[in-house]
Amino acid sequence: MSQRGLEALLKPGSIAVIGASVRPGRAGYLMMRNLLAGSFSGAVLPVTPKYKAVCGVLAWPDVASLPVSPDLAVICTHASRNLDLLQALGERGCKACIILSAPESQLDALRQCASQWQIRLLGPNSLGLLAPWQGLNASFSPVPIVPGKLAFISQSAAVSNTILDWAQQRKLGFSWFIALGDSLDIDADDLLDFLARDGKTSAILLYLEHISDARRFVSAARSAARNKPILVIKSGRSQQAQKLLKTHAGLDAAWDAAIQRAGMLRVQDTHELFSAVETLSHMRPLRGERLMIVSNGGAPAALALDALEARNGKLASLSEEVLTDLRELLPDGVNAGNPLDLRDDATAERYLQTVLRLLDSQDLDALMIIHSPSAVAPATPTAQKLLDAIKAHPRAKQVTLLSNWCGEFSSQEARRLFSDAGIPTYRTPEGTVTAFMHMVEYRRNQKQLRETPALPANLTANTADAHRLIRQALDEGATTLDTHEVREILQAYGLSTLPTWIASDSAEAVHIAGQIGYPVALKLRSPDIPHKSEVQGVMLYLRTAGEVQQAAEAIFDRVKFAWPQANIHGLLVQSMANRAGAQELRIVVEQDPVFGPLIMLGEGGIEWQADKQAVVALPPLNMTLARYLVIQAIKSGKIRGRSALRPLDVAGISQVLVQVSNLIVDCPEIVRLDIHPLLASGSEFSLLDVTLQLADFQGDPEARLAIRPYPHALEEPVQLKNGQRCLFRPILPEDEPQLREFIAQVTKEDLYYRYFSEINEFSHDDLANMTQIDYDREMAFVAVRQQAGKEEIIGVTRAISDADNIDAEFSVLVRSDLKGLGLGRRLLEKMIIYTRQHGLDRLNGITMPGNRGMIALARKLGFAVDIQLEDGIVSLSLPLTPPHR
Repeated sequence: MSQRGLEALLKPGSIAVIGASVRPGRAGYLMMRNLLAGSFSGAVLPVTPKYKAVCGVLAWPDVASLPVSPDLAVICTHASRNLDLLQALGERGCKACIILSAPESQLDALRQCASQWQIRLLGPNSLGLLAPWQGLNASFSPVPIVPGKLAFISQSAAVSNTILDWAQQRKLGFSWFIALGDSLDIDADDLLDFLARDGKTSAILLYLEHISDARRFVSAARSAARNKPILVIKSGRSQQAQKLLKTHAGLDAAWDAAIQRAGMLRVQDTHELFSAVETLSHMRPLRGERLMIVSNGGAPAALALDALEARNGKLASLSEEVLTDLRELLPDGVNAGNPLDLRDDATAERYLQTVLRLLDSQDLDALMIIHSPSAVAPATPTAQKLLDAIKAHPRAKQVTLLSNWCGEFSSQEARRLFSDAGIPTYRTPEGTVTAFMHMVEYRRNQKQLRETPALPANLTANTADAHRLIRQALDEGATTLDTHEVREILQAYGLSTLPTWIASDSAEAVHIAGQIGYPVALKLRSPDIPHKSEVQGVMLYLRTAGEVQQAAEAIFDRVKFAWPQANIHGLLVQSMANRAGAQELRIVVEQDPVFGPLIMLGEGGIEWQADKQAVVALPPLNMTLARYLVIQAIKSGKIRGRSALRPLDVAGISQVLVQVSNLIVDCPEIVRLDIHPLLASGSEFSLLDVTLQLADFQGDPEARLAIRPYPHALEEPVQLKNGQRCLFRPILPEDEPQLREFIAQVTKEDLYYRYFSEINEFSHDDLANMTQIDYDREMAFVAVRQQAGKEEIIGVTRAISDADNIDAEFSVLVRSDLKGLGLGRRLLEKMIIYTRQHGLDRLNGITMPGNRGMIALARKLGFAVDIQLEDGIVSLSLPLTPPHR
């Protein structure tokens, strides 16, 4: 996420081309030609001992002889010279470098050299970069591009060239086009941070094959996706493809989970990729999901409808008033409805009247217009007539418009007209619906991220007990624990297993079953048997002594036949009372090589492939994230929405998932957890069969997680001047209602000092941004106290760091009726300690000259105070590190 040196790479004032050449076909020639062909206003410095000039520009024999230190250098020579040239560039003061190619054996040395001289590297094996708004083409691509609003980042030169060629034909523009190559230094997360702040970029498209740091990637993506839509295409789904690309072998569903959690959207193939480019180039915010389809043929409309239903889209329902108006407009035989088939004899005028009436309606959020080649409604005149009317309509910007002019030869000009007008246009009905659903799914992901989670009242966690039990098991050499051995660990987090007894033979199993009541379940207990999963199946719903006897003997006979020398400890007999008709689910926690722990949910009673029969999420989970995971599992058919007798309790299973998430986050020694099955019976959830795998863990337990969890260690009890006790803790997403109540008790004057403007009310999105923070990038401490049996917020301090973790901007706000208790000072002191420990160099803030209390407090705590009366502000700054650093 470091932004150091990116300005030199992306907005250079001078560029040195190392290995510039006058020979066509050479990389040094292509680079010089591309740089000079654009309108780049900076200095271009060819470096070569062979020629006095290259492409009419005076050349320099070596790096040391350059008249200035170049901001950016492009190495176009043989890879064997990379290291020496990079060393020379460092000595000359170069800030950034693009490396055309380098062997894998050279990468570590290049990384060390770049680090020594603080040079940012793009590549190696990078196509380069294009910045059309600057007239900069520092790439090896022969295809020029025009300025636009879409930024494209790619780890593949082949995909980059394909997109460039495709976009040139359609005259689609880009704000940036950056080929990462092997991402030795500069990676996608660095560029996401830059592009999130770039005023020329309104949307971002990523083509990824791998990432080097999951935590950094997810953090940067979450931050950027709050403000700009980001679409991702990720190759390497199968193990064979991963091997071909030389990337980490991992679960592809983990990428889906990470992309969704960050608020981005994944496209599945290159066909969708091209649709995504078209969509993002003209994308407007989607106000809702209700789609209206208008066509001059039933078949194209049916294809669109099938595609919409396959992706769980939503058709608009027209009111009776609109339907009546349409019936009056349309000839007999045309049925008013959605989709609306205008028939193959539809004229341009019929299209026009229909579209204008639909734009007047509040019943739809998006309008898809399909046109098949027609003699009575020629493609181009019909498109022009519609565009003129749409441009003049007052509600046109409130409805998302999508055009599908089918065909190729007769529709080319019409599609160009729509593109020029800023309306996305597609060749097929299915492609149009796919593009619309990209927008819908992006909107759903963003809505999910901003939804306020509820905090379950009965959520418990006894972390100390769990740690003690796990440590005890590891000290005894136990690395795999079965249901009866893991019960106390699970109970520490509120997870209940069924009552279990151990029987030494089938007769004792029958006796125990008779004592505890039917039905029961049996499971073999024999840790000495290899591949236990083959024989350790659970026999569910055994209702009579005969069934128990038969099942027990079958298990014993099978094991003795397969492993005669096995040390069979007996049978686990589990009570199944009141579980008749229960639904069997399965929850598994696995370790992914890229994203760390994954939580998977699927059906129980079967052996499933995780990437095909389970939904996947990244911990930590809260109730909202868990609920979306359950709903996703139901909608995708991974689990059933009900058992034979009753519907699934979504809130109940969500709480189980949160409890599992908390267990995994708190206990890094857990390598794998398999709950198979989890019995769901109404609001009761019981873990019937559980296997837990453990291993010693060294290092930072949070480092293994792709998303930093809630930092419990930062909680601190505090006593105020009046003797009242409160708790300082990091803010939680669940704090939104309390934060709203807190702000309501702050005077308008205090809010004006804090926000530099009059604040009437904060929206849900505002409060979600304040409470749903990334603890890696931002910290907010709230002071909470118990009042009238509930928790209330009485003060907040916040610090937001830059991407390089050097400076942070802070703020403090205390409830207006609770001033004078030392609350503001204590909060700010806690933030100073935290930011210093977090490695920041400086804490900055801005207030107004009239905020004398804040100014006085800042002086007492050592801040430098700069009063700028002309600008009406006071700057506050505190160094956090010793002067020598």
